[in-house]
Amino acid sequence: MKRLAPLALAAGLAACATSGTGNETASASKPDKEWTTPTGQDGNEPFPSTYRPYPGRPTALVGATVFDGKGGRIDNGTVLFRDGEVVAIGDASLSTDGYDRVDAAGKYVTPGIIDIHSHLGDYPSPSVDAHSDGNEATSPTTPEVWAEHSIWPQDPGFSRALANGGVTSLQILPGSANLMGGRSSTIKNVPARTVQGMKFPGAPYGFKMACGENPKRVYGGRGRMPSTRMGNFAVNRQTWLDARAYAEGDREKRDLAKETLVGVLDGDILVHNHCYRADEMALVMDMAKEMGYKVSAFHHAVEAYKIGDLLRENGVCSAIWADWYGFKMEAYDGILENAAYLQREDACVVIHSDDANGIQRLNQEAAKAQAAGRRAGIDIPDATVISWITLNPAKAMGIDAMTGSLEPGKMADVVLWNGDPLSVYSRPEKVWIDGALMYDSMDRKRRPVSDFELGQPGEGDVK
Repeated sequence: MKRLAPLALAAGLAACATSGTGNETASASKPDKEWTTPTGQDGNEPFPSTYRPYPGRPTALVGATVFDGKGGRIDNGTVLFRDGEVVAIGDASLSTDGYDRVDAAGKYVTPGIIDIHSHLGDYPSPSVDAHSDGNEATSPTTPEVWAEHSIWPQDPGFSRALANGGVTSLQILPGSANLMGGRSSTIKNVPARTVQGMKFPGAPYGFKMACGENPKRVYGGRGRMPSTRMGNFAVNRQTWLDARAYAEGDREKRDLAKETLVGVLDGDILVHNHCYRADEMALVMDMAKEMGYKVSAFHHAVEAYKIGDLLRENGVCSAIWADWYGFKMEAYDGILENAAYLQREDACVVIHSDDANGIQRLNQEAAKAQAAGRRAGIDIPDATVISWITLNPAKAMGIDAMTGSLEPGKMADVVLWNGDPLSVYSRPEKVWIDGALMYDSMDRKRRPVSDFELGQPGEGDVK
């Protein structure tokens, strides 16, 4: 997007990606552009990623059914990775000399699973008031807050998502109490002492927005604006106008809220908008055109099936559940065939969790959505369904140049499943992140346990 005005900026997040022990971050793992942010008094980007890949071994997965994440399938396939990146993907003719061979006959390989909508870390387990850090529900617009400042790296949910769900990357969002909830953070699902040690190097920030019932209920209940849907849009539009005035004026005078909003207007920060009803999604897309930004994905989007053509034409993904609906009025008209109807329109489909348990079964959620389509006469190939939880969320999060599919040069985020990943009976057998084996169901020493869990009942439990 064309920038509104010059801005003194730091080197992008990509500059923070460095090599791990015996491991180099893949050259193709750097983004096409550098995501930017104003610098601090020390001349550096605030809260930079300090993520370092864990050490890995050259590995060959041989004889598996391979779903590449971009719609391809290879039977009796081979996947090679080393030094943190995918080297090759092909059939049994690929040479495995110099690689540790893993016999994957009868098993399946996919890219690492990606959850575009999670609150692990900012609503961690155990779920107690002291851990309720996802909603800064003190003003309807709080673009100045950053989800990463609430993320608790010791949340036991991270290791469960890895071991039970094969989740290698996820976006942690603020909640949906506010019209503008703040910045999200994309992380690698690895053990770390700090959130900076988990931050996905080179990933753009996201910006959480919400329309509909939540903001008008939270603030209308306090006798303040917004208390209606028209109030929601009025507050949003005026906030964007104020941000444009800042962008066209003196950007050197720092304002945390305006810096985030200008990042959206500049195209550096991607909008993730909680929205249920089709009519409201259409209005939000019009507001985005008026104000000069783009919606990357609508989240929850239970009525997206009604406007699949509009979403496709506007290049907006729908991050949805397989079967959640009816739990409030704006969710009443959800249908099981939502994903299938969107896919039929060639619109972007993403299956998300928004739940500490659901993130452990995104593969099953995708399979349920596929089955609902099949019952409606819409047959969606397995390889396409896998893209709903791999490459499509990566695209909506701005990290698809680095991960989300098994392609040479991309991060070696890989899951070996003990059976068909779209079967309720299958689970991850091994999970690699940047080529490092982070989970092995056959080796209890490869099951991450946070400090918080040590000595607790259920320590490191894997279902």
